[in-house]
Amino acid sequence: MTLNKVPDVTFRTRVRDESIDGPNPFRWEDKTSADYFAGKRVVLFSLPGAFTPTCSTYQLPDFEKLYAEFQAQGIDEIYCISVNDAFVMNAWGKSQNLENVKLIPDGSGEFTRKMGMLVAKDNLGFGMRSWRYAAIINDGKIEKMFEEEGFSDNCETDPYGQSSPQNILDHLKSAQSQAA
Repeated sequence: MTLNKVPDVTFRTRVRDESIDGPNPFRWEDKTSADYFAGKRVVLFSLPGAFTPTCSTYQLPDFEKLYAEFQAQGIDEIYCISVNDAFVMNAWGKSQNLENVKLIPDGSGEFTRKMGMLVAKDNLGFGMRSWRYAAIINDGKIEKMFEEEGFSDNCETDPYGQSSPQNILDHLKSAQSQAA
């Protein structure tokens, strides 16, 4: 299945609200695909789970570190999506000291399923999760996909390279130099 635009989905997010007293000053806020993707050129990357080794050690931190270089290539935002709920994604973002990359919770896996990237990870005790991929998205249209090899349920390995920030940045720089 080849998509040319992102699916229309509503995401359940938790946002800080200073008007709420107490130790948990957050409220639910629905965000749509249009809220994230309309009128912007973004990099979206997806991974099997928050707090997992490759995701927490390399992929997310490297996107965070290279944010300014992506902006220099015409990228407005970098989003990380995972089949995790808003509570997990918020805790992960806090633990990673994120300032630039924005996290999108796909708790039910609806967006991931509609992207054709939902796989079983029962062999790891995860259940249904996202295959590792990234995409350059311009105003909701998918410009380029970077899908890891070996897409399958219960894959024994966790391939990582195609969706790395370095690979996507190389693609953007190459495309820019060819356009010049």
